[in-house]
Amino acid sequence: MKYYIIAGEASGDLHGSNLMRGLKMVDSEANFRFWGGDLMKTQGGKLVKHYKETAIMGFVEVLVNILKIKRFFKECKQDILNYKPDVVILIDYPGFNLRMAEFAKSNGLKTYYYISPKIWAWKESRIKKIKAFVDKMFVIFPFEVEYFKKHNYPVNYAGNPLLDAVQEKIDESGNFDDFIKRNNLENKSVIGILAGSRKQEIDRNLGIMLEIIPNYKEHQFVIAAAPSIENDYYDKFIEGHNVKVVFNQTYDVLKNSTAALVTSGTATLETALFNVPQVVCYRAGNLTYFIAKQFIKIEYASLVNLIMNTEVVKELLQFDMNPGMVKEELDKIIFNTVYRNNMLDDYKQLREVLGGTGASERVAKLIYDYLQQ
Repeated sequence: MKYYIIAGEASGDLHGSNLMRGLKMVDSEANFRFWGGDLMKTQGGKLVKHYKETAIMGFVEVLVNILKIKRFFKECKQDILNYKPDVVILIDYPGFNLRMAEFAKSNGLKTYYYISPKIWAWKESRIKKIKAFVDKMFVIFPFEVEYFKKHNYPVNYAGNPLLDAVQEKIDESGNFDDFIKRNNLENKSVIGILAGSRKQEIDRNLGIMLEIIPNYKEHQFVIAAAPSIENDYYDKFIEGHNVKVVFNQTYDVLKNSTAALVTSGTATLETALFNVPQVVCYRAGNLTYFIAKQFIKIEYASLVNLIMNTEVVKELLQFDMNPGMVKEELDKIIFNTVYRNNMLDDYKQLREVLGGTGASERVAKLIYDYLQQ
């Protein structure tokens, strides 16, 4: 079958690549054309547009880039029509993908959505578009099943694919000595820094994170560079700081970290699945934050806390995200044994809630079976 897949971010590229691998297991004639990234590219098919070009976030940023976004829509629509896929599979990225769902549906194409837009957090009105234009929805958080049930829209849950990706890295050979030797690091405990996957996030968060480095002489700080950002972009931030940047090794950094400072997003869940105690640190632009506060209706910002419905990890948001408070919370997860162990115990429960590995293969089989009907 012919699959047209649209992913607009690094996390979508990861999940898209695992889904493609699963589809190839159940469909020997699977043919792919996609918007995504390097990971999806390794699975074969044709990469039409890299997410490095399309990753635009924030109210102000979208307005500034409105002409570019319109061009992306036009290109994508024409490419879908030319390809004539058996199904269009949309991965998260709702601002773009819900419009593509409407287009695909209006042209008689099957539309499947993998990793639901977070309408339980904000823009709940999007449920109308989902019900009208999405034939099948495949969610990755157990609480989403009940949420959509309340809206009379049945969804499919087959587990969370991050468990597969993380477990694969955990099972890889290599130890801490290999990691520090490969990256020319010191023989000290690592504090990982995951400052976001977009330039806007890095601009507003990384500098504050780096200010606390002088307080931790017995540790070394390592920035896991975002795959969508050019290598030299970090130079202006790290100048004058005792910190190293490693590229294309986010999971290696997490696998070898004692603690981590993490911006809100998928990275918070990945950090938890690697059993790394963390502080969630996030600043947005003041206007973006003000507007978001008016509409976002969930109690927590991090996926870890949302899934567990309690404060497992500390969230330092907007003005609370300052060097003093970051240091206070980092001290707790490094030096307070009881605090640290409680977080690790909660991580164990988190994994149980999410279920076991194999989610990508299960979703792929569901998709293939639905298409066969």
